This record gives sequence, C-alpha cells and structure tokens, in this order.
Amino acid sequence: LTEFFKFIYSSFLLITSFNKVGFPTFFVLADYMNNEILSVLEYMEKEKGIDRKDMIPAITTAIAAAAQRGGPAGREVSVSINPKTGDISAAYFLKVVESVSDSNHEIHIEQAKKYLDAPQPGDLIKREIEPSFLGRIVAQASRQAIMQRVRQFERDRIYDDFKDQVGHIVAGTVRRRDKGDLIVEIGNTEAILPYRERVAGEDYAPNERIRCLLLKIDAQGRGPELILSRSSVRFVRELLDLEVTEISDGAVSIRGMAREPGYRTKICVHADDPKIDPVGSCVGARGMRVKSIVRELGGEKVDVIRYHDDPHKMLAEALKPAIPKNVQIDKKGKRIYFEVCQEDLSIAIGRRGMNAKLTSKLIGWKLDIEKEKVKSINIESRKAQAAAGIKQIQGLESLADRLVNIGITTPDALDGVTEQDLTDANFSSAEAQVVIEKYKIFRQSN
Repeated sequence: LTEFFKFIYSSFLLITSFNKVGFPTFFVLADYMNNEILSVLEYMEKEKGIDRKDMIPAITTAIAAAAQRGGPAGREVSVSINPKTGDISAAYFLKVVESVSDSNHEIHIEQAKKYLDAPQPGDLIKREIEPSFLGRIVAQASRQAIMQRVRQFERDRIYDDFKDQVGHIVAGTVRRRDKGDLIVEIGNTEAILPYRERVAGEDYAPNERIRCLLLKIDAQGRGPELILSRSSVRFVRELLDLEVTEISDGAVSIRGMAREPGYRTKICVHADDPKIDPVGSCVGARGMRVKSIVRELGGEKVDVIRYHDDPHKMLAEALKPAIPKNVQIDKKGKRIYFEVCQEDLSIAIGRRGMNAKLTSKLIGWKLDIEKEKVKSINIESRKAQAAAGIKQIQGLESLADRLVNIGITTPDALDGVTEQDLTDANFSSAEAQVVIEKYKIFRQSN
C-alpha cells in the first residue's frame, strides 16, 4: 500500500510542478508516502493559505474516487490520512452473507470467521486494499481531482478576501498585458483591468503602481476573477470619499454625478448645515483636494457645483460660465428649452456635445439648446413711434419728425432745450420759438 501511494504522489508531484495551481517541484522524493503528504499539506498552508484540515478531506476523497474507478464497480473505498504524520490507510468493506452472489462486495460467513470471532449476516468486514490492480491511470485521476479541489479552495479564498471590497478602491501593481487588458497584482491575487474599463489616453508599464475601483467579482469560468475599473463614475465617488472628510463623515452629501471618462466629471453637492460650504469643502484650500483627484484621473476636469431643487437654478450652475437665457421648463416631459448667446454656444454644448450630455445627466432633464435669436430693429418704426409721442404737444405736429431726427424722441427730452440749440440744428428762429412756447404750454397743462 505504501509503495502504491508513493507511486501516485511521486507521479503527481512531478507532473504538477509546473501547473497553474502552483505546486512546488520535489527533486528528491521521500522514501515513504507520509513525507510527501506532509510536504503537500505544508506547502498548501504556507503558500496558498489552505488549512490542512480542509485539504485532507479533498485528498482522501480524490484518492478514494480514483481507487473506486480502478476497482470493481460499485465498491466503496475508505481512505484516511493522519494530519500529524501523513500516514495513509485505505480499505474496502465486504458484507457477510450466507450465500455469496458477488465476491467483489460479499464474503461468506465461514470466511468471515478469519476476521471476526462471531460474524453474523449483514456484518461488514474491513479489507486492506491490494494496490497491484491500480496503476498510472488512477494516479493521474487523483492528481486531477486534487487540482480541482485546490482550485475550488482558492476560488473560495479569493471571494472571501475581496467580497467586502467590491465598490471600493484597491491598489496594486501592473504585471503584464493580456489582449489589451491589464493584469494587476493585488496582494497575492491577480485582477483584470479590462480595456473597456480603462480611460482613453492612460497607459501603464509593468511594475507601475495603480489605483482602481474593484468593480465586481466574476464567478464564471475557471474561477472568480477580480474585475477592476478606472472609467466608472463610482471611482471618482470613492476618490472624493477618501479626499474630502466632510463627505466621508456625512456633513456634505453628493446629490448627483455624471462622468465622461478622460474628459470631464460633474458633481453636485449639498450640505444641510448652512454654515458649511459644500463646494468649498470639496475644492479645498487653494484647490488642493480637487487637484489631487484631477491628478489621479490624469488631468480629467472635475466641476463641483452646489445642488438646488429648482431645475432652473441647477441649469445655471451646471452650465457656468455659459449663461442660459429665455429658459422654458416642461415639467411633464422633464425637458428644458433655453438659448445661449453666440459666444456661449460652444461652451454650453462642449466637445462632441459632451458638456450638454453631462449636464443633462446630472440634473436629470433633457436639454434643448439653441442660439439666442437677436430681434432686428426697424428704425423707421421706432422713428414713427417717437414722432407720435412728440405730436402729443399740440402745435408741433408738423415739426415732430424733424425733432426726432435730432434726437428728441419724447416730450420730456425738450426740457432744458434752448432756442439756440434748435437754431443750431437748422431750425429757423420762428420755428424754435414755436417749439419752446408749445412745450411750455404742454408742461403747464400736464
């Protein structure tokens, strides 16, 4: 039996020295199987963090399953390993019967007397396994089963170690590229930063430190994979939580966020305490807090604005420095129509419409932006209106148009005008006297 298990694990340990599970290479094999078992258990505890109490059932189950496949069909095999010494014992059981119909599973009551003093039908006789019928196929089967159980242990450990960190920032070291994705080492575990979760323009070299959001744990495939992200809006949210103590302690709350990775992030914040400036808290003294976030984001712009319940005020805050004009709000359709002047149009819309898109996402309303319509001025119409006002002065009907042409567009504009002023404007002396006289009568009557 010892020689058999020595063969199984000698083959197993040599073959698996290069596999993904990470078993060590044993160049010198021990003379006895218990030393090899202890080596496996010690390696699992030190390198993989798998307790031997968890590993022993996996090994015994794998060996028992392999032995059952190599022996008579239906025979149950019992395997046990001493966790202290590594000693292995394996056996199968025969049922005591008065008439044997299957010698692989039953033993006659007379033969059973060799093993029991007073055997009875139904008793079980324990027989040590004869290893001669087992061979290399069983060894390979044992190896594969143990590898599968080790992978399961590692999957469970990874999930337990990181399940509470999902949605938070983790730090790691870039190790290599894999088809456009970055492989990042976090502790003793490799995580993936997919190409779709990276920010355009960012590039990282091997051994470079990187901070990412642990987006999720993908349990599909061969095992759990840690999926990272730097493009998620949640990444900026977590950076704010780390940099701004007023946010982490709840004094300032984030009411909305919108992000276009690599271009701009808009954040609206609010404080219940009127003594706290929510925008100033996020920006920090001399802008140090927001600058730290911008550096981490590779220069991405970060706009922090004050939250308002009124969508009109929120629009004005979110579009600064552009100024919305002629704002019309459709509350039922959650749509805002407004205009901006020609100079502000490019600012309000932004590159490829990103600023308008972010503003819409931030305030939760659809936006319709148009250039401000400048109304044309009809000069003749304005002159006619001014002349009609002058004609209110009785006796100046024939002179009203000439008075408008020299800038006197209302009756009050004649106050303080002298005869000399009018004659200098090509009015005759008689006409000037008439204008002044008629204006005095108009004032007295009004």
